[in-house]
Amino acid sequence: MNGLATRLASRLSKTSRFPAFPVLGLAGTSFKHEHLSAILTDEPNGGFFEVHAENYMGAGGPPHDALTRIRRDYPVSLHGVCMSIGGPRPLDKAHLGRFKALVERYEPALVSEHLAWSTHDSTYYNDLLPLPYTPATASRVADHIEEVQGAIGRPILLENPSTYVLFPESTMSETDFIRTLVRRTGCGLLLDVNNVFVSATNHGYSALSYLADFPLEHVGEIHLAGHAEQEDDEGDLLLIDSHDGPVADAVWKLFDIVTGRCGPLPTLIEWDSNIPDWPVLKAEAGAAQAILDRHASQMLEKAHAAG
Repeated sequence: MNGLATRLASRLSKTSRFPAFPVLGLAGTSFKHEHLSAILTDEPNGGFFEVHAENYMGAGGPPHDALTRIRRDYPVSLHGVCMSIGGPRPLDKAHLGRFKALVERYEPALVSEHLAWSTHDSTYYNDLLPLPYTPATASRVADHIEEVQGAIGRPILLENPSTYVLFPESTMSETDFIRTLVRRTGCGLLLDVNNVFVSATNHGYSALSYLADFPLEHVGEIHLAGHAEQEDDEGDLLLIDSHDGPVADAVWKLFDIVTGRCGPLPTLIEWDSNIPDWPVLKAEAGAAQAILDRHASQMLEKAHAAG
């Protein structure tokens, strides 16, 4: 993805209405409108902001005014949550058209969607629902990814899910399923480290083993977020990908390990409910940036020693 990002930045620098900011090795945060004034009056932090595409599918108004002001000074990551790429039905053409219009309007540095389904007929669910991992499902999802990429004229990053149930019909591991999609479509990956930890805890497998089998060489962005602890019906621990608090220590440790293996990649702090004041969210991004910078320095030291 690094080569793709370089080519995209070069193209945008010649044709864009907006600056083509680099994002490699930067930490960013979800953009929340209540933070707009604080962001605009704050010293530029050199990071980036992510927005959910579905919040900007109207033609204009305050949401677009705010995002335009942010986009003039910062890179933007466009994150879709309702494309239902994993769904059994054809993609919603109107929704895909609105998504394409946003890509053209804001020229985001990164574009991503979820490995999940969220629609049935004309009903949209406020959930990212899991899939059975089978060759038939992989074929359908690959077709949907290729349709999205064809519409917007660029690869997308596909995010690994947080899961709470497993399907007995599955004949592939999640990592094999994701690897198959990358091979068939040329898409990149968005590695949500919190999702890895949540799923591993819920299903009783090792997060480190999952990451060891994940196609890290195709990761173009990382997500970090907070999660909530509950009990299931049998009294066992159940983690929920809630995005309503700070990143847990265990997730920071996994992120440190992943960054050591992948190098510093664009990393986003997701915080979507119980939203704190801007300095709190900015500090979370600062903690991620410190880890990215440390690994970047270590890579430079190794390169100098080898040269």
